Amino acid sequence: MVNVQMEPTWKAQLMPEFEKTYFSQLTDAVRREYAATTCFPPGSLIFNAFNLCPFHQVKVVIIGQDPYHEPGQAHGLSFSVQDGVQFPPSLQNIFKEIQQDLGTPVPLSGNLTRWAQQGVLLLNATLTVRAHLANSHSALGWQQFTDAAIRALASQREHIVYMLWGGYARSKAYMIDKTKNLVLESVHPSPLSANRGGWFGQHQFSRCNEYLKQNGLSPIVW
Repeated sequence: MVNVQMEPTWKAQLMPEFEKTYFSQLTDAVRREYAATTCFPPGSLIFNAFNLCPFHQVKVVIIGQDPYHEPGQAHGLSFSVQDGVQFPPSLQNIFKEIQQDLGTPVPLSGNLTRWAQQGVLLLNATLTVRAHLANSHSALGWQQFTDAAIRALASQREHIVYMLWGGYARSKAYMIDKTKNLVLESVHPSPLSANRGGWFGQHQFSRCNEYLKQNGLSPIVW
């Protein structure tokens, strides 16, 4: 079994995955990649989404595809960048929609750690990437692992808001019981998709908070 450093409640949920052959092969492949070339996020932050948002505290799930692939950006949270880093276009559009929806001013930092600490699981389907090469680790096996995380939430938790942006994230909807959770689907916030319509004006963030309040949960300070 591979020994993974992970927040205890998530580690307990995902322990069966650590014992599977694919996960051993996955970790070997990731180690080789990190040894041979520059990869993101830093190794200590690969499981950051889980470590900042314990299993029983998850209120919202936002699924990304894979980490940002330029230096200084990725730190293990989907759509988030580290302090002082210019906002990527998708994140700019996320903040614009939050501003239009809730009247919240665009923040100075694109670091979404504050969301994670409120119960937003910012999960990339693939948790690592080679520098400058989007989707370069998509075939290593990460998706089997992150799908297991989604299934664990779907089978054991309810009243979670799943924000599925773009075709890739929306392909995960089949795992989620829409009678026990809120699933908000839209186009991806990237400029190519958002500017065609279907991103702005969806009021996803206010709808999310209203659903949380209706189910006795504190809303997210977006």
